[in-house]
Parts: sequence; C-alpha cells; structure tokens
Amino acid sequence: MGTVKVKDGTEIFYKDWGPKDAQPIVFHHGWPLSGDDWDNQMLFFLGEGFRVIAHDRRGHGRSSQSRTGHEMDTYAADVAEALDLKKAVHIGHSTGGGEVVHYVARAKPGRVAKAVIAGAVPPVMLKSDKNPGGLPIDVFDGLRKALAANRAQFYIDVPTGPFYGFNRPDAKISQGLIDNWWRQGMMGAANAHYECIKAFSETDFTEDLKKIDVPVYVIHGTDDQIVPYKDAAELSIKLLKHGTLKLYDGYPHGMLSTHPEVLNPDILAFIKA
Repeated sequence: MGTVKVKDGTEIFYKDWGPKDAQPIVFHHGWPLSGDDWDNQMLFFLGEGFRVIAHDRRGHGRSSQSRTGHEMDTYAADVAEALDLKKAVHIGHSTGGGEVVHYVARAKPGRVAKAVIAGAVPPVMLKSDKNPGGLPIDVFDGLRKALAANRAQFYIDVPTGPFYGFNRPDAKISQGLIDNWWRQGMMGAANAHYECIKAFSETDFTEDLKKIDVPVYVIHGTDDQIVPYKDAAELSIKLLKHGTLKLYDGYPHGMLSTHPEVLNPDILAFIKA
C-alpha cells in the first residue's frame, strides 16, 4: 500500500496486493466508504491469482481531505493518475460504479479489459423530465441535512437500516458490517461526503455508457433501497454496447458484503469468460 500525489497535491491512498505481473483488478468503493469495503473481494481475487488494488477516493478514508475536486471528472482523473495499469478490470459499487463508468469511457486504449458495476448509480439518479423514474431532489437534500446535523448518528442509521437491508423482517443482521461502515465513513471528510452526494445523484452518465467498448457486467439487487434497480441497472444495460445484466432477487444495496459467496464467483466467471 502507499499513496500517490495527483496534480493538485491531493494524496490518494491505495492498497496493492499480489503479483505485479498478474492481471490487475481495481476496486472503486461507494459513498462514504473507503477501499476497506472491498476486503472480502480483494482476498478472494488475490487467492485466484490476480493483482488487486483498492484506493480511497479523495476526501474518503486515508486519502487527503481536499478542499476541492469532489465531482466525477476529478474522481476519474485521480484514478487515471494513480497507477499505470494495462488490461485492468475495474469493479465499482454504487458511487464507485459511476466512477468506473466515467473513467472507462475516458481511458486510453489498452488500459481496461472489462468492467463490473454493482448497485451502481448510472445512468442518473435524480428525477427530471428526461428521467421520470428517478428520485426527487428532496431525497438528496434530506441526506445532506442528516449528514450536516449529526454525521456520526447518520452513519449508524444508514447501515443499520436500508444499506444492507437490515430493516427487513427476515434480515440476518451483522453488527460487524454496521460498525465497519461507520468506521469507514467517519474516517473521511464531512465536506467531501456532503459534496459527493451531488456527484453521485446528479451526474448524468448516459453518454459515458454509450462510449464504453469493453464488456461490462451490470449486477443489481432487486431489493436495493438506495439505488432502485429499475432506474439504474435496467436503463444502463440498454445503453451499453457489450453489457450483461444480472439481477439478484431480494438482494440489498450492500449485497457484495451480505452475499459475497454468491457474487464473487459470478464476477470471477465474467472476468474469465
């Protein structure tokens, strides 16, 4: 692990495990977490012989708490600057899925082999005349209000409730996942998390999705209470040239943590296909 200083002086923290000459898999975390959210997947794919890399987005985790740059153009540029990788597989969850789409659409030829977006925010979350199935601005204003009022409590409420589906009657609750979500969130900067809400909710990834030429695996849980799949995965797949869609019945937004034993082998099969 280490840090890379990008053009504006921000230091991006990353973990880099496995053989340097193995095919790299780059993991892009969701809001407001860090590269630690991928520990399960990193260990799994490390065991399968891959080089595994996870970074903390600027203002998140152990990366610099920068004053600016909390939008998708800078997020994608940070990834491009961080490591000189070729034929990489980029995997993103939620906001990280948007980051993957934005980066892959701009990547130089040969940089990306395949991509996976899970519970991802594209094409666009915000409701508008062009996106009538989206979520109203009041939802995102509510997130900002809760974060500003009491971030520490908000970061308990989200994982305890809708993120992992622990608010469902038959949920198998993991206190460890809840505590780890809170830990990761509180490591980051409040200003970065506040501004990132705009980035993940209002960025329109439609043209990015159309530009991507590599195979993309689009996976989503049908009980995702954070990013509803009908206005995300089911629309994204229609815009991709080489997309494969798989929906997981009843799975929550944080399905990579609640059901890794199902998702990890499925992602591995897509990468190897």
